[in-house]
Amino acid sequence: MTAPANAREALALVSDDFTELPGEDGPPDDRGDGYGDGYGDGYGDGPIGWPGYGRARAAAAARSGASESVVCGTGTVGGTRTVLVSFEFGFLGGSIGEGTGARVAAAHAHARTHRLPVTVLLATGGSRMHEGMRALVQLQRLAGESALTRAAGLPQLAVLRDPTTGGGWATLGAGSDVVLALPGAQVGFAGSRVRPADADPAAYTAESQLAHGHVDAVVPAGELRGVLGRWLALLTRPAVGPVPPPYALGGTEPSASGREAVARARRPERPRAERYLAEVFTERAELSGDRAGGTDAGMRCGFGRLPDGRTAAYAAQCGTATRPAGFRTAARLVRLAGRLGIPVLTLIDTPGAANDAEAERAGAGPAIAELFGAVAEARVPVTALLVGEGGSGGALALAAPGNTWATPDAYFSVIAPELATAILKLPPEEADRTADRLRLRPEDLVELGVVRGVVEARPGDRVR
Repeated sequence: MTAPANAREALALVSDDFTELPGEDGPPDDRGDGYGDGYGDGYGDGPIGWPGYGRARAAAAARSGASESVVCGTGTVGGTRTVLVSFEFGFLGGSIGEGTGARVAAAHAHARTHRLPVTVLLATGGSRMHEGMRALVQLQRLAGESALTRAAGLPQLAVLRDPTTGGGWATLGAGSDVVLALPGAQVGFAGSRVRPADADPAAYTAESQLAHGHVDAVVPAGELRGVLGRWLALLTRPAVGPVPPPYALGGTEPSASGREAVARARRPERPRAERYLAEVFTERAELSGDRAGGTDAGMRCGFGRLPDGRTAAYAAQCGTATRPAGFRTAARLVRLAGRLGIPVLTLIDTPGAANDAEAERAGAGPAIAELFGAVAEARVPVTALLVGEGGSGGALALAAPGNTWATPDAYFSVIAPELATAILKLPPEEADRTADRLRLRPEDLVELGVVRGVVEARPGDRVR
């Protein structure tokens, strides 16, 4: 299936029952360009009297069949009703002017009144030059409407078509909660005609934005309706109350010593995040990236459907050293879940935060602080399960104060036994004894008041 060529095709790609909202174009303004319009369309030369602007609008309308650069209405996508805002690139390059701002503002107001999510199908070159600063300030208007919708606890999703550049990308696109893109779409703040002559074109693509943490997924046109419908369903049907901690999927007998606890947690065959997520959720959709230039494959974040059909969010470490982008992505997940009233499950499994030079340059400390703050301020219940290694602050950042649990084949420690041994200037062979002294076994953690309890296996699944 090919990418949609215009606003109506984009709407038809995702919904079969689109109903357009009444137009809100704002008052026409004819400053007199000497042509007197003569088109009977009410188009003037705009707020700054740009010569020929009325004629250009009339020609764009005749060519595209649209009266503005955006079409707004409501439609059902995958069973969920949503406000749809679709940009018409054939109307002056999908540029944002006062009429665009008025229509999008009315669409957001409709969404807030009727408690509907907002989905934007973007294709724009940015602000409309013909309206000068009156066009540019529409970006503030769009950002303000988005903020009001965000404060109302309603999700906002964006689909980036080709091209998505300028202020449209920097407001309705990048400012959305979930950002999807069509393959090969040109995406970037700088449009193709204003970039440096030696700029790498590959940097201004949907795929590049995904790789650098600014887009959640690149979705083929033929799959867009299903993916978008899944996201809308998940973000609008929150579970009630905290997520119960999952059953233990690995060994269920207690460890005899700290040394044994560490060894069991480090076993390659031990169940990892993917197995726990598959056990908890019947369906999932994942976020990608920290919106600050980074991704971390070792931190899985997203929303999933529980067996009762309701949604919980998750942030899961995958057993690797967590990078700054991973902490920031998890913080993004917790804050979004809080705004939407969706409870959160975190899975803790890391030897610790990444400590290489690149991690420090990327802001390991501030990123961990951001996640600590997001969990501390969470407006929804957070449940944490320690499923493997719990290495110091890099693991604790995902722990839920007062609601953290542990599996029998896990450990949690202020520092790895080997590192503690080195700091204490003890010979390496003392690491096992140090592990015992650290009291890092799940049973020790319960006694110390660090975790609420040790989860058991599902009945009939007990293994060593």
